Amino acid sequence: MTEEVPHPDRDEIRIEAVLHALADPMRLHMVRELAKLDKGVACGTIELPISKSTRTHHLRILREAGVTRTVPSGTSRITSLRRDDLDALFPGLLGGILAARK
Repeated sequence: MTEEVPHPDRDEIRIEAVLHALADPMRLHMVRELAKLDKGVACGTIELPISKSTRTHHLRILREAGVTRTVPSGTSRITSLRRDDLDALFPGLLGGILAARK
């Protein structure tokens, strides 16, 4: 049995935490990759030049900030971008960040 992963509710998401999570280049890269997809992906799917433990750390920061949602699926965890929640709380923020020059 896979245990549920905690997430902040929409009304608990704070701009400070979102901006902190997106300030890291690796996490920003992860968010950009997730934004290209229509659905969530297993955490190891996105190519990154970092170790598994570092990837897990970055995914935890994004999830705890409310930027992503992670749900168990068999032996994997599927991560997706919480675009609807972020757009509702901070209109234009995610679009602006994703459109910014790399």
